[in-house]
Amino acid sequence: MPSVRNEFKDDFVEWKEFTLSYQWCHSRRRTLGITVRADKTVSVRVPLRTPVKQVRDFVLKRAEWIMRVWKKLDGKPSKSKQDYGRGATFKYQGNDLHLEFTMSPRHSVCLHGGLLLLSAPDVPSDEYVRKLITSWYKKQAHQVVTERSMACHHMMQKEQIPLPPITLRSMKTRWGSYSYKTKRIALNINLIKAPQECLDYVIIHELCHIKVRHHGPDFWQMVGCYMPDYLLVRKRLKLIAAT
Repeated sequence: MPSVRNEFKDDFVEWKEFTLSYQWCHSRRRTLGITVRADKTVSVRVPLRTPVKQVRDFVLKRAEWIMRVWKKLDGKPSKSKQDYGRGATFKYQGNDLHLEFTMSPRHSVCLHGGLLLLSAPDVPSDEYVRKLITSWYKKQAHQVVTERSMACHHMMQKEQIPLPPITLRSMKTRWGSYSYKTKRIALNINLIKAPQECLDYVIIHELCHIKVRHHGPDFWQMVGCYMPDYLLVRKRLKLIAAT
């Protein structure tokens, strides 16, 4: 009997006003099964030769149950805490950086290859490491967002829209927003942890809202004009937790 490789594929379905992202794979099980993990990711295992449409129909039928599980998980304290010791992993523009310490008279944080190098005159506490890295993230986010917003705005220059002020802040459920009242764009600071294409997508998305308020066909046509593969990027972003 040939071997079966459990290679998960990314997919999503639209249910009511929600987009349910999940991963699925074929297996030698006889029935379709679904699992919701503690981090709220959804995985589906289905029998061999199960068509994609049947997988999606299965997820849609379980959508209300998934929402109930997510609601319960929201009420539970998170079990996973960020490690701040040597070798701890931090996300930066879609890459994994591993924390390393070095002795130095001054406290600083910098990139060094695939390392996040923290310099200090002695061994800092976890709380101090957290503060240093949080400050580093903010500095990097402001620099990268400034560069990418200017690049995206330049790419959309034929639209003749202004580049509004952009603020970065923590957002629990959204990656970005545009205010017609203040004429400012707000971006989730955690976008610095996502791949650059995800940051570009959110910037383009919000710039498009300056001209089109809704999410109708003309809005998505405008987004697609500047990011033809926005559906793939959008799906990728939905698989990343906003916080």
